[in-house]
Amino acid sequence: MLNVNWKPNKMLSIPLYQQIVNYIKTMISTGEWDVGSKLPTQRELAKIFEVNRSTVVEALDELKAEGLIEGKSGVGTIIVNNTWSLITSISPLKWQNYIQSGIQKPNLPTIQKINQLEFKDGMIRLGTGELSRDLYPHDMMKVILNKVSENVKDLGYEEPKGSLHLRETISKYLKKHNINVSPSKILIVSGSLQALQLISMGILKSGSTILVEKPSYLSSLNLFQSYGMNLNSVSMDNFGIKPNQIIKNKKNDNSTLLYTIPTFQNPTGIVMTEERRNEILEICSKERIPIIEDDAYRELWLDKKPPLPLKSKDKNGNVMYLGTASKSIAAGLRVGWLVGPENVIEHLSDLKMQMDYGTSSLSQEVLAELIDSGLYDEYLLQLRNQLKIRRDATLNILKRYFDGIATWSKPHGGFYIWLKLKKSLSLNKLFELSYEKGILINPGNIYDFSNSQNLRVSYSYASLEELEKGLRILSELVKKSYSII
Repeated sequence: MLNVNWKPNKMLSIPLYQQIVNYIKTMISTGEWDVGSKLPTQRELAKIFEVNRSTVVEALDELKAEGLIEGKSGVGTIIVNNTWSLITSISPLKWQNYIQSGIQKPNLPTIQKINQLEFKDGMIRLGTGELSRDLYPHDMMKVILNKVSENVKDLGYEEPKGSLHLRETISKYLKKHNINVSPSKILIVSGSLQALQLISMGILKSGSTILVEKPSYLSSLNLFQSYGMNLNSVSMDNFGIKPNQIIKNKKNDNSTLLYTIPTFQNPTGIVMTEERRNEILEICSKERIPIIEDDAYRELWLDKKPPLPLKSKDKNGNVMYLGTASKSIAAGLRVGWLVGPENVIEHLSDLKMQMDYGTSSLSQEVLAELIDSGLYDEYLLQLRNQLKIRRDATLNILKRYFDGIATWSKPHGGFYIWLKLKKSLSLNKLFELSYEKGILINPGNIYDFSNSQNLRVSYSYASLEELEKGLRILSELVKKSYSII
């Protein structure tokens, strides 16, 4: 489907239909829309352009008369010509061919739609995995930014591994989680996703198999697949990954790496138990399977501290550890860290320099100052209290509207409640029905393609009023879907 992100200006003297004609001509003549592409339906265009359907019909009739589009039975309205080919025999460059042959695969259609709709005014975002603007620490950040602006000498490039100041700070910070690592074994990255991209580019070969939890946030991305690797799902229970599944997949698929979020797993919120962590470490050490531990949600515990990271018990350098400030402070800060063997960190830091020449030096200095000053720990106490209020309120809302049509467990940290509907239904259809009502959901099939019963509900982003309204409407849509199954 063509991307249409324009509307005619009703304040102009130019007729609306003519504005639409001019817009479509521009998109065709510049090569943005390729010959052979299908236009949205008249009804869809009228909705997008916020005009009467008759206005759309008038515009399309003119474009047909000029030979730019034509209606094909059973197919719809197709672009059949372009202004370039009307004035020259040289056909325009087809950028779509380049896009399709690129290494990096596009997001899943549902993910693309979520990314677009998140910025639509009035949309209630029930699945968004970031902190609400209401939770952003404005006063604390003002203090830190003022202090950093006074102390910073310049904003030039940092060394390949990142700011030494921040790496020393992270080294001290990790000690409270029983991770003893020197600054030389830490790479500062622009969030955990960049760390995963560096790993996939730098130390894995095409054809490798990545073991991931089922369901997994990583399944919603095409990160590893773009580099010719395969994702293989490993079942979980309430205690985390099932150890025997790792052995089975290793034997069957010669798997080379395990990616796990053992603490407040995304999307389920499961916390891997101490006993299970020990089993996983023992099996992976014996089977020589490296582990990537993504610990993005560790500081967001609400009832009691979770078990220590896998990395804290890693005696053989088998675990690469990811941490980030994006979940606990602000997604836009874009600072994370990767801990691993020094030779691996050296190699990945070289790749990172080729990629972006380093993470923002200002963001690095801000995070270092936040942690060094003690303000970060003070802020986390307040944040946990606020998230706990939000979690408890969301659980009460779910009880009011979803009792009898879904089940769920109380999460003890992180952002998410993994809602399980009592009947299977088309999650893609529910997704469409929801956003048409102004409700944006994260369906379970983006985390596990075979899933037809789960939704990821976030209590971290939408306001309590929005959660009340959004979940009420969603429950009505689910009940209606049940009635027609």
